[in-house]
Amino acid sequence: MKHKFKRFGLCLLAFTLMIGLAVPVSAASNTILIYGEKLSESQREEVRNLLDISDNETVEEHDVTGQDYADFINGNPNSNMYSSARIILEDEGSGLNVNIITPENITEVTGAMYENALLTAGAENATVDVVSPVQVSGHSALTGIYKAYNVEGEELDKERMELANDELNVATDLAENEDVSQEDVSTLLTEIKQMIAEQNPATREDVEQIVSKQLENLEINLSEEDRQMLINLVDKMRDLNIDFGAVKNQLEDIANTISDKADELGLDAGFWEKVANFFSEIFASLSNFLKGLFN
Repeated sequence: MKHKFKRFGLCLLAFTLMIGLAVPVSAASNTILIYGEKLSESQREEVRNLLDISDNETVEEHDVTGQDYADFINGNPNSNMYSSARIILEDEGSGLNVNIITPENITEVTGAMYENALLTAGAENATVDVVSPVQVSGHSALTGIYKAYNVEGEELDKERMELANDELNVATDLAENEDVSQEDVSTLLTEIKQMIAEQNPATREDVEQIVSKQLENLEINLSEEDRQMLINLVDKMRDLNIDFGAVKNQLEDIANTISDKADELGLDAGFWEKVANFFSEIFASLSNFLKGLFN
């Protein structure tokens, strides 16, 4: 009888070891939380609260550092990193979905800009929540997202990551320097990529035609300097031979999201005219009211 129990115990131990070996360590969670390195402990706790992460929730946590910025995209290793992000790796075909949890603190980058840049970098199938307890531009969150893929063993192409960072810089520069909204910039980049997928431009001249066509379609006027900056960016995409056709559905999703947001906010051609008329009517009513008091 003792020998039977002994054999049973050995079999149970072997089975337990097999199960343990069969499940990788990272399988405990497909959720990665990347903190900006410069956040204090109280700010890190605020990030967790903003993301509704409970104490008993299994989340893999890492810091994104200035050195990561240098390693991934040749950035400045002395950069201060504050933007944080939660990345949930999804099943194949799920696509990208970026949510900015603290839009009041991410001052330059929109969700559509992140999505566009991540597609350029080759990142797919993830839900990303970007958050910061302090006001930041939002650029460093991109490096944090790259790190999340890296720690999960999914290596993104370095040249494409660098290009995606360039794209984010171009997008925010255009939205800041030109009379162009963030939504228009994102739409412009999305439609340019869709045309790259359709036409497969072979030369810089082909790229110039695509850029010119989309600027005309969207009635966007750029300075010659910014126009050349945009052409240079798109020409790099051509040089790297990025297959935007493979993410056609995701590009369409970005375009639809931007359109829906514009409709929701009432950002049509006469939006600002409506705003001006609204305040004009208020001031006129107030003026008439004051006149009535003294007549």
